[in-house]
Formats: sequence, structure tokens, C-alpha cells
Amino acid sequence: MTTGKKSSSHSSKKLKDVEISFPIVYGTIAFWLGKKASEYHSHKWTVYVRGAGNEDLSVIIKRVVFQLHPSFNNPTRVVESPPFELSESGWGEFEIVISLFFHSDVCDKQLDLYHQLKLYPDDDSGPQTTKKPVVIETYDEIVFSEPSEAFFLRVQNHPAAIVPRLPASFNLPPPGPPEHVNERKRGDTKDHPLSQWFMNFSEADELLKLAAARQQVQAHIVKLRRQLSMIDGLPPQSKAPSGQ
Repeated sequence: MTTGKKSSSHSSKKLKDVEISFPIVYGTIAFWLGKKASEYHSHKWTVYVRGAGNEDLSVIIKRVVFQLHPSFNNPTRVVESPPFELSESGWGEFEIVISLFFHSDVCDKQLDLYHQLKLYPDDDSGPQTTKKPVVIETYDEIVFSEPSEAFFLRVQNHPAAIVPRLPASFNLPPPGPPEHVNERKRGDTKDHPLSQWFMNFSEADELLKLAAARQQVQAHIVKLRRQLSMIDGLPPQSKAPSGQ
């Protein structure tokens, strides 16, 4: 991904060879309506995007557009505040396009995700019941390459962000106080009514640890490149001898 553009020179300065990633989960939870079901409304379902550990994603996401099947009234649904979700009812399964739009200092391109709505349980999971929903979720990571300094400083302490430890040579100013604390608390999904059905990707430590390790490797690469750049910039007579 490419990061968004900013007007000031400080905020628009890019951090070369640096990546920031945000683990996310997107999916659907569908309940069979049982005796309340009708021919065209057999299930109630919710489609959503959330942080992998139920963190608030509004720190990077400005709005989410859900593209439903054209048979729905107003099939293009726009959600501009967390939680990024919508609920509907129906009888058929179809592919939902989930488009993420980011804040201007994050990225200037949208990200499209594709999710297959599933209403009916697999044959080996037992009969359909109104008490146990059909849950289909996908884990992914949004990676922002060469972020702006402003974006890095804004999210480096955010619980949803996996941020590398930068070499001291970057000389970034210290981050300011956290912004919109109350809004961030409202925007997470830790106390969501459907949270008991969320798959617990935060315990998939191997995924998050791999992402963190990748960030450390990136930071080390940055350090080595800077050292090589300094060596290449020295006059020939000042370079260390290569051997006798």
C-alpha cells in the first residue's frame, strides 16, 4: 500500500523501509430465525470488520462500504463510525464486497475485501439451531509501507498497531498525548453483543509474533542500509582497506 499525502513537510515525510501493520478480522455471524422464519427472511446476519484483538480500527479507517446483493434495498451501505458493521435478514448466500477507506494520513487508496456470506451450517456440524450461529471469519493484516512520520507518531502506541522499533538515527519527536480516548473506547468491540461468537485470533500468537518479528527485521534492514550509505559516501581514501 501507499500512504496518503499530507500538506506539511514534516507530516508528509516518509519513513523509508518501515512498515506498520494492523491485524484485522472480517466476517459474518448468521442466526436461523426458527419458527419466526419466513420464505424470504429465514436468517438474521451481521457482517463486520474488527480488530483481531477487538481494538478500535477507527484510528486508520474513515469509513467502510458494504456492497450487498442487488436484490436488497439500497445494496450499497456506508458505515462512517465504529463498529464497522451492518445487520440484515434474508434467505440466500452471496459474496459481500467490503471496501475500507482510510484517513488521509494513512493511505489514499481503498482496500477491497471479499467475503462469502454463509447461512447454513456444514453437514458435520449438526442440525440448524436458533441458539448457535454460523460464524465465518477471516484473519488478515493491513500493511502500510513507508508511512508518513505523522501517521507513525499517531499510531505507534495504539493497541491495534504492530510498529517496529526504529533506530535512534530517525530522531522522531516524542508522540503527543493520546487523542479521542473516549471515542476509542466506544469504538472497540470487546463488549460487543456478538463478541461471544467471535473467533479468538488474539490467541493465535504465532501470527502476531511473526508480524512483530518481521517489523524487527525491517528495522534492522533500515539500520544496515543507513550504515552502508554512510560508508558509500566516504571518500575512497577514507574507506577501510578491503585486505592486504
